[in-house]
Amino acid sequence: MLLERIYDQDLAQASYFIGCQSKGEAIVVDPRRDIAVYESLAAANGMKIVAVAETHIHADFLSGTRELAGATGATLYVSGEGGTDWQYGFDAERLNNGDVVTLGNITVKALHTPGHTPEHLSFLITDGAFANTPGYLLSGDFVFSGDLGRPDLLDEAAGGIDTRFVGARQLFSSLRDKFLTLPDHVQVHPGHGAGSACGKALGALPSSTVGYERLYSWWGPYLAADDEEGFINELLDGQPDAHAYFGRMKRENRDGPAVMGERAPLVELDLADVARDLDADTVTFVDTRNNAQVHEGTVTRSVNIPAGKSTASFGAWVVNPETDTNPLVLLAPNQAAAQEMWDHLVRVGIDKIAGFVTSFDGLPTSIPKLIQPSDLDTIDAALVLDVRNRTEHSAGHIPGSQQLSGGRVMWHLDQLPANGTIVSYCQSGVRNSVAASALRRAGYDVVELDGSYLGWAAWQQSRETVSADK
Repeated sequence: MLLERIYDQDLAQASYFIGCQSKGEAIVVDPRRDIAVYESLAAANGMKIVAVAETHIHADFLSGTRELAGATGATLYVSGEGGTDWQYGFDAERLNNGDVVTLGNITVKALHTPGHTPEHLSFLITDGAFANTPGYLLSGDFVFSGDLGRPDLLDEAAGGIDTRFVGARQLFSSLRDKFLTLPDHVQVHPGHGAGSACGKALGALPSSTVGYERLYSWWGPYLAADDEEGFINELLDGQPDAHAYFGRMKRENRDGPAVMGERAPLVELDLADVARDLDADTVTFVDTRNNAQVHEGTVTRSVNIPAGKSTASFGAWVVNPETDTNPLVLLAPNQAAAQEMWDHLVRVGIDKIAGFVTSFDGLPTSIPKLIQPSDLDTIDAALVLDVRNRTEHSAGHIPGSQQLSGGRVMWHLDQLPANGTIVSYCQSGVRNSVAASALRRAGYDVVELDGSYLGWAAWQQSRETVSADK
């Protein structure tokens, strides 16, 4: 048996390629939409992808199950559990608790493990070439290394009302009746790692075991003591802010993400054409550089989506394909970099890219407004906006500031003053640059706090040191 973990550092998301080497057949679980990595794995191992499955209706990324099934002719499997409100809206084979998919010597058994979502499935894998009992569990967003899938996303991002308490109780039952009945040696391969907003304390380890989680997870003692209420209180306390785009992901994944098919390579655009389109406001310019470079000057009304680790997340913060109809123009050093960035963006459903440019010479530019911490008291600000998570804000913030995380700000403009200057900050400045650029494009007068909270805290400490020395 071949088991490969394909990990997206951007969204802290794992998909899995499982193949039977004797029969040359493979299944992919929870694939992303840029599918070349799975096709390459299949080709390199002489296998055919015959099945594609997903654990649940995802909130944090746009599923590639339909994309991969369409490209390979594989059978598509989704959950048939969760009741009428949680049925997928596209053609696929439905799996219920106990159903089995067979690939040569390998059996993939569906376990209904609700809690994170009502329809959630985990997949129990048996490698029949070596054993007649299961050895692996693809746990999706049910059990992570050191944590559990949060049950409050339906409230936070999908319009639910107090569904978190039902979900928390379902998680307790799923752990007791499904997970902890498995042998300790079963390897656990989760759908996310550290950095994902699908839980509050995900570990960075790529896998765990049932026995290790039983002994050392935070929730183990609550299950051992049958303390459901204590478990629920601990589970729900301190969950991070859910990004607003999660609601769009839920809808699109339930109804069926658009199938892109083979994408033509991005082309380099003529700067004169881009200038004309910017003037007509028929494209949106994306500055992909870091915030320090952006602060030296950028294209007027551009959005800052830094290339690198969090491209997809930041992109989904500031571009809503349901309302932002302009195609994007990417600033990139070359075609390969632009193509890679597009791969990241399609993972959150941002598909419309006009092309790329390697510079912005001759385009209209401006320098984002900055303010030093020492000058904060001198500015007549209508609002000091903290775009960090609420847990960060609770741990320490600039007095009088209002918290609204960067992943939610563009969906909650009603919480911002219609007029006046907004001073914004995050922890170090990266997230702030992303959110501030989108607010400027929307017409707000935004001044970024140079150095953000860390800069302000250092300035405060220096003031206190000077006062103590006097």
